[in-house]
Amino acid sequence: MSAAGRRGAVGTGLGASRAAAVNHAQIKMNAMLETPELPAVFDGVKLAAVAAVLYVIVRCLNLKSPTAPPDLYFQDSGLSRFLLKSCPLLTKEYIPPLIWGKSGHIQTALYGKMGRVRSPHPYGHRKFITMSDGATSTFDLFEPLAEHCVGDDITMVICPGIANHSEKQYIRTFVDYAQKNGYRCAVLNHLGALPNIELTSPRMFTYGCTWEFGAMVNYIKKTYPQTQLVVVGFSLGGNIVCKYLGETQANQEKVLCCVSVCQGYSALRAQETFMQWDQCRRFYNFLMADNMKKIILSHRQALFGDHVKKPQSLEDTDLSRLYTATSLMQIDDNVMRKFHGYSSLKEYYEEESCMRYLHRIYVPLMLVNAADDPLVHESLLTIPKSLSEKRENVMFVLPLHGGHLGFFEGSVLFPEPLTWMDKLVVEYANAICQWERNKSQCSDTEQVEADLE
Repeated sequence: MSAAGRRGAVGTGLGASRAAAVNHAQIKMNAMLETPELPAVFDGVKLAAVAAVLYVIVRCLNLKSPTAPPDLYFQDSGLSRFLLKSCPLLTKEYIPPLIWGKSGHIQTALYGKMGRVRSPHPYGHRKFITMSDGATSTFDLFEPLAEHCVGDDITMVICPGIANHSEKQYIRTFVDYAQKNGYRCAVLNHLGALPNIELTSPRMFTYGCTWEFGAMVNYIKKTYPQTQLVVVGFSLGGNIVCKYLGETQANQEKVLCCVSVCQGYSALRAQETFMQWDQCRRFYNFLMADNMKKIILSHRQALFGDHVKKPQSLEDTDLSRLYTATSLMQIDDNVMRKFHGYSSLKEYYEEESCMRYLHRIYVPLMLVNAADDPLVHESLLTIPKSLSEKRENVMFVLPLHGGHLGFFEGSVLFPEPLTWMDKLVVEYANAICQWERNKSQCSDTEQVEADLE
């Protein structure tokens, strides 16, 4: 190759090298220019993540749900018109705490864990009653702290929720408020629920057993013959008090009214929904079953001991089944129904549910549930709705929020000590007392006018 050719080849090589170097520098420059755009991408991802979290929070806390007065189901009558006029809470917005109060789960969880805020400690006397089968029933009696608004002697006979008693915070809060409004309060302690009271027979409280509640009511009637009664039941207690009143007409004597809060009305219809994961009911079922197991096992000597004369259907193998139970239905089937000799769970639930007794109640009856109660499926609410369409004495109250026995009120974050439920029950009871007083005064006036004629 000639010198000129070599120079041309070298020049070409140098040109290619320079071109490659320029291309490499251009690539590096482009990369440097593109690098500042990466944070913008990351910021977009962060914004999307924040938006997703906020969306979940808004949905979980149900923040977009409006506040409104409760839905009311009743027949137009003199009583219902008087109640609407005398009970402002029935027509006024129920406003739960802004941040979390519209979540039925949080309302329910706070009630279950905390009970109430700054719960008072009312002073009462514990009474003991020996039942015919040897069981020892107990209830706590609290005297009124003020004169009642109508000046009469009125006693609230109260049945708490499942495995609850007079020492629970929500019961203490309600009793203290009722006392200050002039009510004597008698609170049933469910058989086996108090940790410091031993069972004296192989039986504990069950879903619809009215024996202990009836014994407490009879004690009040005999001890205070002048008193009139306001019957109040919470959750499972609502089933018991409604069943008690409907069992016989005699049980409604001297009863002014009945209030049931957050009950499910039919255990037979509820058992299927309580096994569903919708609204986490299966999880709640598991937690409640676990609590029931602990209570039963704390009394296992009284219930399953060798010296105990157990019901014939209750066997030692039932104790082993109890350990593996993960639902209330399994516990009811293996243990609870056998205390009263039911041959099947279906029979037990049918006989012990208040649904078949509600139409036999003739005193004023207020049934209260929350639309967002995670324990009570909406299909069960057709029972009180249907009843209120047929009976003039029944009013069904359904607020949008409140959860299961929550009904907290408050402005933004912290709830108030008194709940909407506490105030509503006392307000309704006051109105019924005034209604009865007005009725008696009118009848007395009519009688005087008739005598003068």
